[in-house]
Amino acid sequence: MQEKKWITYQTTVDGLPQEARYSVETVERLFVPFIKKLADLKMDAQRRIVAFLAAPPALGKTTLAQFLEQLSKDRNDLPEICAIGIDGFHYPADYLETHTTLRDGEQIPMSEVAGAPETFDVDRLLAKIRSARHHQTDWPGYDRHLPGIVPEGRTVDSQIFLLEGNWVLLSDPRWINVRIFADYSVFIKAQPELLRERLIERKVQGGMTRDEAEAFYESSDRQNIDR
Repeated sequence: MQEKKWITYQTTVDGLPQEARYSVETVERLFVPFIKKLADLKMDAQRRIVAFLAAPPALGKTTLAQFLEQLSKDRNDLPEICAIGIDGFHYPADYLETHTTLRDGEQIPMSEVAGAPETFDVDRLLAKIRSARHHQTDWPGYDRHLPGIVPEGRTVDSQIFLLEGNWVLLSDPRWINVRIFADYSVFIKAQPELLRERLIERKVQGGMTRDEAEAFYESSDRQNIDR
């Protein structure tokens, strides 16, 4: 049996170092055709297009999106894509501290469920998507070490951009207006128990104690996965 070959990818996600490993077979049979599919859509539409990549927290969608962008730049047979995310559209910390949301019949500070759909500025996200579909646009980023938003995280200037996030395909009154901008969409599933440790470790890397990270998982992250 032929030994499987792997590609290891080093990157930084929200200010934290990440390593991903993809098999060469997966790259050639799944990732390359996916990018070529987006190229075909762009040719048919004769305009900039946006594809959505949605998945539960900690599945690795941001790392995957960044890898796909790098792959598109490294290969002469692929069009260049630009990978962007929604984390830069979190409401700022002071907003989360002073505003509440309904959870289990009780009004609680948004800061206790940071990362939930209600804690994003969807109107600002919509305005940026509209702009990016027609013009070169500055796109905000996010750094967990600050923690906070980086207002001009990068420039979106590609004819094909890939928008990743937990909630971009959510059937919710606020988010449904985001979904309509997708020219193509992908949703990746995962078993919740596989994501628990990754979410806890992410919070520890961001400065929480293990106990604090586990408590946050139970109060917020677990419900986000379920949702």
